[in-house]
Amino acid sequence: MMNIDRARELIRVQLQFSSGYNRNAVRMILGEMQRTQGQQVVDNLIREFDLEYHYGLKAGSNFSSVGL
Repeated sequence: MMNIDRARELIRVQLQFSSGYNRNAVRMILGEMQRTQGQQVVDNLIREFDLEYHYGLKAGSNFSSVGL
């Protein structure tokens, strides 16, 4: 199970690049976090890293089925 610190680390790495592959990787990270930690953690990560600006990922979105 991924913890919040590992998720932050992985998102930081993905933000160094800007391809669709990196967007998908971030969606997979958010999906894992949503399944294990809940929506509030996902929404906080989206705001913390401004993922709506970078990848169009919005708070309140459901990522739980991504990567299954």
